[in-house]
Amino acid sequence: MSSRAKAVSDSCRGDSGEMNPDLSRERGAASFNPETITNILDGTPERTRRRREIESLVVNDPAFQHEDPNFLSRSERYELAIKKSSQMVKKMRDHGISDPEEIYWFKRTCLGSKTDPLSLHFSMFTDMMAKQCDDTQRKKWLPLAKSMQAIGTYAQTELGHGTHLRGLETTATYDPSTQEFILNSPTVSSIKWWPGGLGKTSNHAVVLAQLYTQGECKGLHAFIVPIREMGTHEPLPGVTVGDIGPKFGFDEIDNGFLSFSKFRIPRENMLMKYAKVEPDGTYVKPLSDKLTYGTMVFIRSMIVGDSARSLSRACTIAIRYSAVRHQSEIRVGDPEPQILNFQTQQYKLFPLLATAYAFHFVGSYMSDTYHRITGDIQQGNLNELPELHALSAGLKAFTTWVASAGIEECRMACGGHGYSRCSGIPDIYVTFTPACTYEGENTVMMLQTARFLFKSYTAAISGERLGGMLSYLNDVSSQHVQPQPLAGRSQINVNDLLSLVEAYKQRAAWLVVGASRSVQADLKRGKRKEDAWNKNSVDLVRASQAHSHYVVVKIFVDKLSEILDASSHHILSSLCLLYALHGISKNTGDFIQAGLLTFSQLEQVEQRVKDLLAVIRPNAVALVDAFDYSDTQLSSVLGRYDGNVYETMFEWAKKSPLNKTQVHESFHKYLKPLQSKL
Repeated sequence: MSSRAKAVSDSCRGDSGEMNPDLSRERGAASFNPETITNILDGTPERTRRRREIESLVVNDPAFQHEDPNFLSRSERYELAIKKSSQMVKKMRDHGISDPEEIYWFKRTCLGSKTDPLSLHFSMFTDMMAKQCDDTQRKKWLPLAKSMQAIGTYAQTELGHGTHLRGLETTATYDPSTQEFILNSPTVSSIKWWPGGLGKTSNHAVVLAQLYTQGECKGLHAFIVPIREMGTHEPLPGVTVGDIGPKFGFDEIDNGFLSFSKFRIPRENMLMKYAKVEPDGTYVKPLSDKLTYGTMVFIRSMIVGDSARSLSRACTIAIRYSAVRHQSEIRVGDPEPQILNFQTQQYKLFPLLATAYAFHFVGSYMSDTYHRITGDIQQGNLNELPELHALSAGLKAFTTWVASAGIEECRMACGGHGYSRCSGIPDIYVTFTPACTYEGENTVMMLQTARFLFKSYTAAISGERLGGMLSYLNDVSSQHVQPQPLAGRSQINVNDLLSLVEAYKQRAAWLVVGASRSVQADLKRGKRKEDAWNKNSVDLVRASQAHSHYVVVKIFVDKLSEILDASSHHILSSLCLLYALHGISKNTGDFIQAGLLTFSQLEQVEQRVKDLLAVIRPNAVALVDAFDYSDTQLSSVLGRYDGNVYETMFEWAKKSPLNKTQVHESFHKYLKPLQSKL
């Protein structure tokens, strides 16, 4: 790393004090330059430079140096979060930061592992103003949203229904005599529940409701609904709104409830870019139902990237701490080794490190693909949208399940200190794990992907040539009632990445074909489609997981061809190989049943995984350094860049409110009276 680049990087990390000697040795032993991989992760050296420049605006600004929220009440945490969010908006205006990616870099550095009450305003609410409004509506609402006069959230989920959108009960009934929609919450289960920023922060919401006009229900549509007076912030008459109370995490967020009683909004408040209601009540349906996929796909694509970032933060903390922590003995009488030298610790953490890199490249792929296909949509080309919708659903579920479990594994790998809030990992976990349910519960998302896989398989056996990530179904034979072992196909070469991509592809084909043929067989036996689907849903989810897993492996391998630096290519290839082989070792049944793996090859896979742990070991700290997280972003005592864990942990503990007095008042009130004389 050049001295200039290191100076910028160290400034962003917020390093101070003397470096822990273990971490110094680890960094000196690396076989590659972390700066090069940081540039690969960012895209270009210029993007790295600009990202650090944006992040330094936060790190070096006294306005963002706040009291540790771990010692605050929930109300205090919410107030601090609102203060920080407001400062973020003001500072971004002051610095002229308007590019979406630069906004994200700035906000990510401000928040660290914490959450933002305004997150839905700047994501779904603003995105829907831009994507779902017609030209007239956009001219009215976008300036209000950007100026923060209209502070919005997205109200979809209800007490009684979440992912099953058709079951939502909130109604919007059109009254042509006044040209207004009347919003009602007809049952207790129809109360909107969970939207972030709804409880206290927002004065508007995009509300999903069943549209009724001319006596007919036209299904779910979105409406811009004022919920609080813009001047006083008081709830409007006919609106009941508030906070839903403490949760597993998200202490800074006012997740809220919302119900309506004959609440009227103008006809123009229906989002009408694609569907609309004319003044007389005539319903004009959209040219394609797929046009409403846009915002969902956008958010799910972002979640894939969030999976990578959350897991990589947890890996950074756990691997740095494992290099600093000395405990137990490998040989009796020897000094206590770094716990990172234990193979069991490496087996816990290094596959997760490889996964974090894999998910990073998949997140970039999803972002690029979304923007490319969105451009096609603007030109009227919707051909790729169904596959993107299915892929975003499957990858959202696949990556969040894996990342959530991986973050918890990182916490446990830190031993007892991982349980402390000062480790930073509990905050990462409780902030990230809701992603397994919001924006689509994961099992339901996998079944959405399965519907597309089943449809594609049906098209393939009818002779249609498939493109994209599903082209592997073009070779599926329609001659067998049940899938047969893939005899004759090349079996796994444990050292060849292209062979492993092929193996994952054939595993996906095996499971997609098997699940699809089971559904077809039940249909032929006279079962209703819904019953046949439910009867085979476990296999359909497994097929979707296998398809998603194949996509991740393929994208990781494809990315390697773009890496020209030899040392970076070598270590990232080792990580990719570890990711692919570890995935096989955890899913051996699929590969054996599909005829892709023999028992002797399974032994080779397991041995090669252990060999790769030794390859990655001297590079582990440098690989997490390459993620380039500042101490501000990590908010972790255990994961500090300088490795001064114990001193900082002791100072952190002293700040506990319980330590403000030597004797707590409860002693005199309750314990002392119990101390009777013997």
